Amino acid sequence: MAVIARFRWRFSIATAFIILALVLSLVFALSSRAFTFASGAQLLQISTDPFTNPDSQHKTEVEPDTLASGSTLVSAFQVGRFFNGGASDIGFATSTNGGKTFTSGFLPGTTVNSTPPGPYLRASDASVAFDAKHNVWIISYLGIKNPSGPIDVDVSRSTDGGKTWSTPVVVNNDGHFNDKNWTVCDDTASSPFYGNCYTEFDDNTLRDLIQMSTSTNGGLTWGAAQSTANNTHGIGGQPLVQPNGTVIVPINGFAGNKFLILSFISTDGGASWGKTFRVSEVDFRHPAGGIRAGIPLPSAEIDRSGKVYVVWSDCVFEPGCTASDLVLSTSTDGINWSAVTRIPLDPVGSGVDHFIPGLAVDRSTSDGSAHLALTFYFYPVANCTASGTTACQLDVGFSTSADGGATWTSNTQIAGPMTLSWLPNTTQGRMVADYLSTSFVSSPAFPAFAVASAPTSGGADCFTATPNCNQAIFTVQDGLSVGGSSNPASNQITVSSNATLTDSTLTVQ
Repeated sequence: MAVIARFRWRFSIATAFIILALVLSLVFALSSRAFTFASGAQLLQISTDPFTNPDSQHKTEVEPDTLASGSTLVSAFQVGRFFNGGASDIGFATSTNGGKTFTSGFLPGTTVNSTPPGPYLRASDASVAFDAKHNVWIISYLGIKNPSGPIDVDVSRSTDGGKTWSTPVVVNNDGHFNDKNWTVCDDTASSPFYGNCYTEFDDNTLRDLIQMSTSTNGGLTWGAAQSTANNTHGIGGQPLVQPNGTVIVPINGFAGNKFLILSFISTDGGASWGKTFRVSEVDFRHPAGGIRAGIPLPSAEIDRSGKVYVVWSDCVFEPGCTASDLVLSTSTDGINWSAVTRIPLDPVGSGVDHFIPGLAVDRSTSDGSAHLALTFYFYPVANCTASGTTACQLDVGFSTSADGGATWTSNTQIAGPMTLSWLPNTTQGRMVADYLSTSFVSSPAFPAFAVASAPTSGGADCFTATPNCNQAIFTVQDGLSVGGSSNPASNQITVSSNATLTDSTLTVQ
């Protein structure tokens, strides 16, 4: 019997150094790199993999996060994916004009492949935050000393609007195998904890013990890691901050061999963290074809009033669990959660499989008029295979809601189809992402997602065609608009929402 270590799956100074990194990191504007896919969606490529180290797969980019503040939108992602974890560096793409054009580059001083070189063999798991009080953009990520550990949690900071970035600042370097970091900052000026930033991660060495660390000075220094009050184990938390300063952290937890969606909160600016509460048990179906999507990681966002929205992949509404839908639950306090509601992207029984969601909520809207935008991957036919006549075809879809999730637009394809062999290979399967991200910039929403095409030479399999793969990070030209929606979200399951979690250790055979 093996413990959760099986899920070690994502590895994922000086001003002169920063300037040198900017010059040598192949920063480029991509405003003219637009592509139209079969659906008619106009996509904009915002980065490409320039690295040539022979031990990872090129040209590959995976797993983006995004965040917007004002007219600035920043995305961060892995570049040059390794088979057994992590990437050659962390890339970024920044728009200062509301998503019209982007400038891209790569974090300095992180890995042996970055410019200037850094202390780590690899990097992974990029997350973007903005600290309004200190006017600092933050990218948090994992610094991988060895694929089997130790793995540090680090941040890089930008004080010029996401154009240039610092060398790594350590959040946690306790010598353990740390994983799945995510960072958020309290940007409400009236909050008693305005300017606090919070990073969640899990300590895989301690069976994925949930950890939280707090910074009060724009990410320059970070406090000691703290556990939840009941020492819960989990992965993939996404902290959110309400206007009153309460931090709510939805996360994927474990109970026996089951996945759970959980939450916990802090009401004292990260001085302490409460016990975890159960949002819902997950009926999980691993997508076919050997794609890397082995845990139903939640995507969480918050609206103007402080209401939290959490979306994940679940097959509970599909008879026989033959495909997965995306489902939604909401909360105003992080303790009591609404009924789990099926998002009506496709009809029940359609056989369409939906997974890896990236939710955005317009922070200028709230409650019954909140604007939501959801990007995700899907298979038109869930019962598919890695290759052959029933080979899986991977697409990117989106849906929007103008009434807080009461109704939604139908699934609309914006990219694909992709053949799975075009994707970089990993120990957990072919990879586009463990998570996705979408962010509103004023009214339109801009997703970031990986799109693969056939390798430019060397055959159809990225793993053997490297360095001629062809997977990069894209967004949608002009963003996604939220309009009227006609599909009511009427399928619901009521769950015990405020039950305290007592057993959260995942064991697998």
